[in-house]
Amino acid sequence: MSNPLLREFNTPFDTAPFDKIKTEHFMPAIQEGIRLAKEEIESIKSQALPTFENTIEALDLAGKKLGIISGIFFNLNSAETSDEIQKLAREISPLLTQHSNDILLDKDLFLRVQQIFKQQDELNLSPEQKTLLEKTYKAFVRNGANLSEKDADKLRKIDQELAQLSLQFGENVLAETNKFVHFVSEESEVEGLPDSIKEAAAQTGEEKGKAGQWAFTLDYPSYIPAMTYLKNRELRKKLFIAYNTKSSKGDELDNQETIKKILNLRHQRAHLLGYSSHSHFVLEERMAKSPKAVMDFLENLLVQAKPKAEEELEELSKFANDLDSLERLEKWDFAYYSELLKKEKYELDDELLRPYFQLENVIDGVFQTAGKLYGLKFKANQEIPVYHKDVTAYEVQDLQGNHISVFYADFFPRPGKRNGAWMTSYKGQFKLEEKDQRPHVSIVCNFTKPTKSKPSLLTFNEVTTLFHEFGHALHGMLANSKYESLSGTSVFWDFVELPSQIFENWCYEKECLDLFAKHYETGEKIPEDLIERIKKASNYLQGYQTVRQISFGLLDMAYHSQDPSQIEDIFDFEKEVMKKTELLPPVPNTLMSTAFSHIFQGGYSSGYYSYKWAEVLDADAFELFQEKGVFDEETAKSFQKNILAAGGTEHPSILYKRFRGRDPQPDALMRRAGLVKKQ
Repeated sequence: MSNPLLREFNTPFDTAPFDKIKTEHFMPAIQEGIRLAKEEIESIKSQALPTFENTIEALDLAGKKLGIISGIFFNLNSAETSDEIQKLAREISPLLTQHSNDILLDKDLFLRVQQIFKQQDELNLSPEQKTLLEKTYKAFVRNGANLSEKDADKLRKIDQELAQLSLQFGENVLAETNKFVHFVSEESEVEGLPDSIKEAAAQTGEEKGKAGQWAFTLDYPSYIPAMTYLKNRELRKKLFIAYNTKSSKGDELDNQETIKKILNLRHQRAHLLGYSSHSHFVLEERMAKSPKAVMDFLENLLVQAKPKAEEELEELSKFANDLDSLERLEKWDFAYYSELLKKEKYELDDELLRPYFQLENVIDGVFQTAGKLYGLKFKANQEIPVYHKDVTAYEVQDLQGNHISVFYADFFPRPGKRNGAWMTSYKGQFKLEEKDQRPHVSIVCNFTKPTKSKPSLLTFNEVTTLFHEFGHALHGMLANSKYESLSGTSVFWDFVELPSQIFENWCYEKECLDLFAKHYETGEKIPEDLIERIKKASNYLQGYQTVRQISFGLLDMAYHSQDPSQIEDIFDFEKEVMKKTELLPPVPNTLMSTAFSHIFQGGYSSGYYSYKWAEVLDADAFELFQEKGVFDEETAKSFQKNILAAGGTEHPSILYKRFRGRDPQPDALMRRAGLVKKQ
């Protein structure tokens, strides 16, 4: 049978034929995709005189088939992996790295790009074309086009090894997560757990072969509620230590040596290319521009947030002591007592809110919000193949019925899916001649599963996570660029979180909550006083949460902004860096670095600060919606045109200013977080 990845897909909207793809199809398809891409590159090089069209535009169009095949493969490796897929990833990854290096280290190809770059003032290019030319030229330079043959070979070896190490890191974390399960047989040990969570834990026990027992895993929907509600302090401690020692136990799944290798190779790579550190290399292509700017930004935030955080911790410690004579608040106590204090202060807790957030209703609410803001309609389409029965595919249209995008939603944890939540793409948007190829985007989450007696009822935090990832999805779905490499989420990393983080704001607005927050049994709308309490509680522990985010950003920068060859012990290094943001007593032998997938597996190295950076943008941008009305048509149109649709076609500071009419003002974030008084 011929390979479905290499045929016309013959599916609705040319979507991936998941129902026909087998694991053995990937390697031959990748190899053929590389062969076709090489032919396209040779064709570009054979053109007599380099022009913008026959070189820069042609490069943006080259390798489309390979991009689609590898996109399908690596998305499955994150969302629905297996031993076979992981083994294949270790074989495919070096092939793709080598292919990328073959292009970016091709001297003849670079000379063509360089020639056009030098002539750009005479070419009468549009802003989007100028951006593409600059991005293409920089891609070559920043990936070794000016290196000698000897150094180019070094770079190739480094890139090959980094690709493998990153995969290894992620595989180890997933294996550690899947390996842990703790069974409880006495009901007294699960005291405090809400009925819905108890039922889910009993269901997990049954699924894992121990009917009549409660099972706890390190998946978010199991771990987070356990830490939040379990009265059993020893069990909380056991779960906390299991979660915070992932891949750090000195066994075959340990990531400490992997981290050291990744750091040293990244540093060597940056040095080879003429940069002082990996951070200097990365931040050249970010809004922040330099490690100093990032450190100043984080330190300034820390100065404002830490006093508030210490105040919050003092109040929480006193509360725990008054309630349970707890002399010292430990890290495994934090979620439990903070939830109890929130309930006392605001008469609010997750279990009070859950009944109003049935997953199907929240999805509908997200769709309605996107409809009111951007005129989108979502229609489930069962003809579109999916890679797992839990996945739903939607056709997205505008109000006129024009096709806008395909959208995949995948919400529940399973052994083949990594933890967390993310947005990804199967096909990017671009325009070729008269045709606008519309994108295929997906969001992948790990939410509370339905039980035998209850549907999936989300915590408010899960609701904001869904809105966050859907904000990223909107950035992908509403893309309107000529070139795929500038389309949708192809923007500076510290700008990419703006569309996601701003979308979370609607979760706190009555006009939005009224669209979907209704009791799953009675259909009653969420009461107004509950919405008020949600708003009041939105700043609860903001100082603490801000310091926590800053600590991750500082750890990332500490790893990447200096020579890492002196790092002998990952435990000691992390402990030293975290010292100034540590608010609770450190727990011996725990380590976050070995499971810090954002920076060692994802693309966030020297970029974790971008969550806080983008919060400045989103708080400032949302104030405009609040001034004009959260569903104000004109403001939404401007945000769509200048931010969502524009992608990376121009520098983000230009796009933001076009939307806001001025540069962002950091005070908006401080006001929203309650760290400064509102005027």
